[in-house]
Amino acid sequence: MQPTVILERHVPGLSERHFQAFVAEVCRLTKLAGGVTVLVTGNRQMRTLNRRFRGKNTATDVLSFPGPAFVKDFAGDIAISLEIAAKNARSGGHSIPTELRILTLHGVLHLAGYDHESDNGEMTRIEMRLRRKLALPASLIERAKAQPPRAQT
Repeated sequence: MQPTVILERHVPGLSERHFQAFVAEVCRLTKLAGGVTVLVTGNRQMRTLNRRFRGKNTATDVLSFPGPAFVKDFAGDIAISLEIAAKNARSGGHSIPTELRILTLHGVLHLAGYDHESDNGEMTRIEMRLRRKLALPASLIERAKAQPPRAQT
């Protein structure tokens, strides 16, 4: 089943067709069964979703909503904040489309049942392996470990 991608705003350098193919590849690599919808939206909508479903009155970068168990062909929805993705991209030194791919991978792993808050690092290990496989930048923690210590001046 082909994923659905909804871009509420134009993202320079991001082809909807290529992004949809990326989402399909991530679903294949994670063995996620069923359809996925990815919504790229703004902070206002993300704040509303985060408040409604998590009780947190703030925008966040990515939210995952697993589909109901009784619907076999639907894995769930992912919502991503374009503003936070842009900020993360600037601080990470990569493009907004790359950050959207990173956040999508993270969201798909949540839909696949992983939870970095309770799985003793399993999701993080899988995410780092898949980032390498998908040619995505390493996490800030992984990049910091790889850099030699700076000389004190």
